[in-house]
Amino acid sequence: MTVAIIPARGGSKGVPGKNIARVGGVPLVARAVASALDAPGIDAVYVSTDDTAIAAVARAAGAGVIGRPADIAGDLASSEDALLHGLGVLTNQGHDVAALAFLQATSPFIDPDALGRAVARVRDGDEDAVFSAFETHGFLWRVGPDGADGVNHDKSFRPRRQDREAQFQESGAFYVMDAPGFVEARHRFFGTVGLEVVDALAGLEIDDPHELEAARALAPLLSRPRIGAIDALVMDFDGVHTDDLVEVNQEGTEAVTVSRSDGMGLSMLRAAGVPMLILSKERNPVVEARGRKLGIETVYGADDKVNILRQWSELRGFSLSKVAYVGNDVNDVESMASVGWPVTVPDAHPAALAVARVHLTRPGGRGALRELAEMILTTLEGA
Repeated sequence: MTVAIIPARGGSKGVPGKNIARVGGVPLVARAVASALDAPGIDAVYVSTDDTAIAAVARAAGAGVIGRPADIAGDLASSEDALLHGLGVLTNQGHDVAALAFLQATSPFIDPDALGRAVARVRDGDEDAVFSAFETHGFLWRVGPDGADGVNHDKSFRPRRQDREAQFQESGAFYVMDAPGFVEARHRFFGTVGLEVVDALAGLEIDDPHELEAARALAPLLSRPRIGAIDALVMDFDGVHTDDLVEVNQEGTEAVTVSRSDGMGLSMLRAAGVPMLILSKERNPVVEARGRKLGIETVYGADDKVNILRQWSELRGFSLSKVAYVGNDVNDVESMASVGWPVTVPDAHPAALAVARVHLTRPGGRGALRELAEMILTTLEGA
């Protein structure tokens, strides 16, 4: 069998809690699990960890968990230590592991198809080890006592990019190895080594807060807006049902603009039996009026939105991991982070964009909810 092992220890000094930090609305370790599960040829996925929070996220994402001993979970422990320990545990459980895929949770954009190709190359005997790498034509330099000098070029000659030989940089995203050969060599590179070329953006590794923010900014660009199976939909009002603008007349009466297209989409969801809730901090009765018009349960004037969300879900037997929450501003972030499917609109606050798993392309009050409704209905039709 072919197994994937994802080492993910709890101690991270550069980015505390890094392995469960969210990129594209999904914890990093869960993103790695999903890539491994989607890769052709991988039979089982395990996360090796010493951390209970990471273990819980891994199990929820569909992975098995291998408890990592403290003596190989410190700063000086290598990834090889965790992999060898994991293989030992699986062997003791009776698993015959022929090939091992090693994924790093700190690489948020692992391509399952590229991983699957690497697995096939090892399983077919083409190479003993295959790793992900991206092409580079960069000029490398070293600094010595006599100043800077070229590493992969003569500094006195500047060839054009097309005239330079391509080189390849490890992306760090995945390594696939013949398992018995790895156990014997005790290192990821042995025998005949090949590389699987991936896109350079897939080579982003997260080791500091700036790289984490860069990954969050890239996530909407590298992922199609889509949603998985959900049990319920919860929506903020201002900026989601509306364009976040309000008209105020001389008597102080407020009025907002909503979309009939959104209304039709939500009507189709209601007809499909999807439970919905409008949850708003706004105290304007227009929120309740719109909810009544749509036939959707509404709570407004909600100061503690996340607690109401949890109570509403528990009362109806919904797991928060199967709830979608659409928000757009800072007071939605905690609620968005508590559900499995945080959704936001394109002009949302950066804090909401950072935790969203699905980024809609249409603005709030201008078709965003219709777009989401059609995604959900497509998922229901395919179930």
